[in-house]
Amino acid sequence: MALFGRRRREGEEPVADTGRTADGVDDLDGDDEDDYPTPVQAPEGPYDEADAPDDDFPRLDLGSVRIPVPDGAQLQVEMDPAGPVRAVHVLTPVGQVTLNAYAAPRSGGLWREVCGELAEQLRGDGAAVRSHAGEWGQELGAALGEVSLRFVGVDGPRWMLRGVVAGPPELADTSAQALRELVRNTVVVRGDQPMPVRTPLQIDLPKAIADHIAEQAEQQQ
Repeated sequence: MALFGRRRREGEEPVADTGRTADGVDDLDGDDEDDYPTPVQAPEGPYDEADAPDDDFPRLDLGSVRIPVPDGAQLQVEMDPAGPVRAVHVLTPVGQVTLNAYAAPRSGGLWREVCGELAEQLRGDGAAVRSHAGEWGQELGAALGEVSLRFVGVDGPRWMLRGVVAGPPELADTSAQALRELVRNTVVVRGDQPMPVRTPLQIDLPKAIADHIAEQAEQQQ
């Protein structure tokens, strides 16, 4: 099975929170510009379609991603005004989780670029942003008003998976763990067609969900 990120060497200590902001500006003294957070230990997932496990784990097939849906969770579909599905949010008791996949270069490294851009955008919105070392490398945490955000990204073979959870600050650690669990068990279906880097991979709704949305739209009209 494909592993993404660096495994911890024998005897090596896990990497702790660096206390660094995502753009390389330190919140704490003593950090070097090149001290980029490395993975604590790379887990087996998320999976490329070619390496998807033959298991009984329940996953919702959304075309480009097959995501696990926790018991008791609800789904919220975000539609683009032009018609396509923009995102599918998983509403859990600890926060709203969203997973999206994008076309990426074969060389990888897209997530690190995206992290810096996200940090700049969040700071522009008035958020306090911190960088953390996680299972796949850099994670991004942000506090914006009464909402705590955690971003996780994984570079796969010609794709990047980005996940974010938004929840109450008092549940920040729990919601971050819930996000990692969904990321870890997700399957990404990149396809063979060439795409520009950063192109969102298409989300296709299961027929039952698409029919339900269409019925609601008709009733509203």
